[in-house]
Amino acid sequence: MAIYRDNQIDPATTDLTPLISYIKDARIVGLPADMITNELLRVGWPMEIVQLGFLKSISAPIAPGSTQAVTNVSAGPIIEVKNLTKKYGDFTAVDGISFDVRPGETFGILGPNGAGKTTTLEMIEGLKRITGGSVMLDGKDVATQSRDVKSVIGVQLQASSFFEELKLKELIKMFAAMYGRLVDPMQLLEDVQLAEKAGSTVKELSGGQKQRFSIAIGLVNNPKVLFLDEPTTGLDPQARRNLWDLVTKIKSQGKTIVLTTHYMDEAEVLCDRIAIMDHAKIVALDTTHNLLHSIGIDATVEFKSNGEIDLGILQRVAGVIETRHDNGTYAITTKNPHQTLDGLFAVSREYGLHIDQLTMKRASLEDVFLKLTGHQLRD
Repeated sequence: MAIYRDNQIDPATTDLTPLISYIKDARIVGLPADMITNELLRVGWPMEIVQLGFLKSISAPIAPGSTQAVTNVSAGPIIEVKNLTKKYGDFTAVDGISFDVRPGETFGILGPNGAGKTTTLEMIEGLKRITGGSVMLDGKDVATQSRDVKSVIGVQLQASSFFEELKLKELIKMFAAMYGRLVDPMQLLEDVQLAEKAGSTVKELSGGQKQRFSIAIGLVNNPKVLFLDEPTTGLDPQARRNLWDLVTKIKSQGKTIVLTTHYMDEAEVLCDRIAIMDHAKIVALDTTHNLLHSIGIDATVEFKSNGEIDLGILQRVAGVIETRHDNGTYAITTKNPHQTLDGLFAVSREYGLHIDQLTMKRASLEDVFLKLTGHQLRD
């Protein structure tokens, strides 16, 4: 490719053939748009010319066989991760984890920031080199068949960059061209409730709208597996709920979804199975129901009293697992809330105490995390 250093290139008089040829070749080998863009900017092409080149390349066909059609889901796992490891020098970011993902399920990786969630996803997606272990995705070895893997996955990153001056429908056409696909931009935007924003640019969108648009881009190639990395981080409660509805809708269409999150409620609402990750390791993996029951806690009862109650007395109440007293509030974890409440009221009558501000909270993934790791989920 010719190298230009003059940022005053006139698109009307400049031969864009080498630019378009480069973009076509890069698309064929599966390079992501941001990598193509960065290389073009590095050698001197101005951003507005790069944008024009992408748009002109949309009509250019990709070589037959360069993409793979989505087929019916197989009976076995669609993702198999075995002893997956990532090291940076002496630092281990992911420490020999293993799990599989079943076709059509929403699989969650739950853990605090720094646990290794994003690094795990990036290795599965073929975006980060694997130090040890293996990943098979739809029967393809991610380490040696990265291009084939990219043809059957969609990815929504924690932070995405798009051409700011292109309209949403133009961006969808551009990404579709990279996969050699013809798509209906308006239908994709309708699917993510952004049809009314088709003529807008990304910089005009709210945070929640940007996340939904990122998901639309991830669906351009009709992937078998959609990866969502912390999809609701930084969103307000209503935007989070809207995105949950979108993820549920996508799952109902038969897609396999793998998401990372550090929000307990998000994992409980969206995921069929959850891998809890902490300090680079998976410490538990099961359905939400089984995880909640694995710790033997069904609920936590909290209350205040007009007199002091000996914790030893509370500990002998039926169903009680653990008791705490902090700043005037008693907390009882129990495996049988009904028996415990009956016993608590019996204690209050026996000792002439008044129970006040009684609340009961069902066991949550926060309780599971605390039980397994010994600490709260940290941000």
